[in-house]
Amino acid sequence: MNPAQKTLVKLVGVVVLMGGLSWASVPFYSWFCKVTGFGGVTGVAETGSDTVLDKTIKIRFDGSLDREMPWSFKPLEHTMELKIGETGLAFYEAHNPTDRPVAGQATYNVFPYEAGSFFIKVECFCFTEQVLAPGETVQMPVSFYVDPAIVDDMDGKYIHSITLSYTFHEIDLPEGYAALDTGAGATTN
Repeated sequence: MNPAQKTLVKLVGVVVLMGGLSWASVPFYSWFCKVTGFGGVTGVAETGSDTVLDKTIKIRFDGSLDREMPWSFKPLEHTMELKIGETGLAFYEAHNPTDRPVAGQATYNVFPYEAGSFFIKVECFCFTEQVLAPGETVQMPVSFYVDPAIVDDMDGKYIHSITLSYTFHEIDLPEGYAALDTGAGATTN
C-alpha cells in the first residue's frame, strides 16, 4: 500500500469509529447515569408515597430535542407546585411533522443533581421507546413525587425547586414499523 492509501484507510477507520461512538452515545449515557447517579438520575417506584408533608416544592418542566430529531416536543405545563410526597401528573406533547414514522427515546435528568435520588417516577413515557406516525401528535404522561426524605437530607432540605428535563433522540424504528416505512418510501415520488 502506498502512503496515500494508508492515509485514506486510516481516515475511513476514524470516520467509522466516530459514527459508532455517536450511535452508542445515547444508550451508554443512560446506562452511565443510572449506574453512577450522574446528571440527576431519578428513582422509580411502583406506587406513590405513603407520606405527604405540609411543605411544598416547585417542579419545573423542560423539553428539548437532539439535533437530528425531527419532532417538536414540549411540556404542556411549565411549572407545578406540589406538597412533598404528593403524586403529581404532568404531560409533554410530541408531534411528528414528517411524512414517515419516527421512533424516539427520551433521556432525562433532574436539576439540582442532589434532588435526583429524591425525585421518584411512578410512570413515565421515558421508560419505553415512542413511535409517532406521520403527522401524529401525542400527549405523554409522567407521574411522580418528591420523596419526603428530602427534608431530612443535609443538602436536600435547602432545595425549593426541581427541574425535570427530557431530551428526545431519534432511534431505529422497531422491526414492524421499519417495514411500513420502507413500503411508504417505495410508493412516494
